[in-house]
Amino acid sequence: MITRAQYLDFFANALTGMSDIVAELGDDRANRRLPQPGSNTPYALLTHCLGAIDYWVGEVALGRPAHRDRDAEFTASGPVAPLLDRVQATIDQLAKDVAAAREDVDTGGALLHVYTDVVQHHGQLQITRDVLVA
Repeated sequence: MITRAQYLDFFANALTGMSDIVAELGDDRANRRLPQPGSNTPYALLTHCLGAIDYWVGEVALGRPAHRDRDAEFTASGPVAPLLDRVQATIDQLAKDVAAAREDVDTGGALLHVYTDVVQHHGQLQITRDVLVA
């Protein structure tokens, strides 16, 4: 079985990897879309992941209202620095939330769901970065 500490480490690695990519791209490229229809900006992908964490961990697993606007996550844009601050705040909150989470199938399912969503978007962000810098 995976421990809470291992889960948090894996999760923090994915979020830190995403943060590093967005920081590397900077304000301009982090807010650019690829030319393919339906593509998302790196900024929006990271914003979406933070919203997903707030919802699946905060609301679904712990019962804390998330007040999420999922559609707005995909149109979000702005300077990178405040977004990176949000990532660190999310990592800090995630540690508290996982420590407080119940040990049941529903909570475990919510935690696994959001982790898989984030790591999938981490891979998507890596590919997006490669295309944007090419």
